[in-house]
Amino acid sequence: MYHKVSPILNADELIKLNNSSAFILIDARAGINAEENYKTEHLKGARYVDLNKDLAAVDDPENGGRHPLPSFSKFSDVLSKLGISPSSQIVIYDDKNGSNAASRFWWMLRAVGHKNVQVLNGGLQEAVKAGFPISSEIETFESTEKYPISEWKLKTADIEEVEKVRNNSDNIVIDVRDKNRFDGLTEPLDLIAGHIPGAVNVPFSENLDENGLFKSPEVLSKKYAEVLNNKTSENIIVHCGSGVTACHTLLAMDYAGIEIPKLYVGSWSEWSRNDREMATKN
Repeated sequence: MYHKVSPILNADELIKLNNSSAFILIDARAGINAEENYKTEHLKGARYVDLNKDLAAVDDPENGGRHPLPSFSKFSDVLSKLGISPSSQIVIYDDKNGSNAASRFWWMLRAVGHKNVQVLNGGLQEAVKAGFPISSEIETFESTEKYPISEWKLKTADIEEVEKVRNNSDNIVIDVRDKNRFDGLTEPLDLIAGHIPGAVNVPFSENLDENGLFKSPEVLSKKYAEVLNNKTSENIIVHCGSGVTACHTLLAMDYAGIEIPKLYVGSWSEWSRNDREMATKN
């Protein structure tokens, strides 16, 4: 009988895991010089995954946003290249408390039916603090057979569905970007500042405590119970700028025991480029 694996793994648990069993550790740091940073220093044994090259399709922000999902064939090849098979035990980390690409890779693996995958609580920094060994060596490992993928098993929403439900009281559209971006006061990545009218702002940073670690499942459950007001996962859509940090909130919800709702992958990067109605604080 399958027992649900917690989506969050603490650093002390990673230490024990490293000493007792075989697993695949993934470095999912993203941003400028991420791969170079990985080559300079990473958790010993970690394999690198690239957000733009491995976890997204060719960039066409107007159609699918800045980080659209890759094809099944491409993602299958990525998993094979990383040596991942359906039975693999996987732990993913980044250096942004899971909000970089770790949660996105977690969501994608869960979405193709992979059960045994976790995100490291506190990421690289927490593991180093706990005494996990670091390395600058080139990691060697074998690829696996093509990973079987036929569908995204987790729910997604497209731009038309968001348009349809954004003002419906039976539904809720959650924007996890920080408040200044939601209010339209700043926009560091996309062409226009603001938010989808009807969306509510619940910054992903609120999933974390003052130490940058995920709040307890009990605290997160209470928080999102108040936000969601008994709405079912079918009526909840979560988005961000380009479908990456939204996965941090989906991860937090799963950790809290809430059924994973829909991800709007295109997010603000797609919405803001398609002549849709937009809103700001004023």
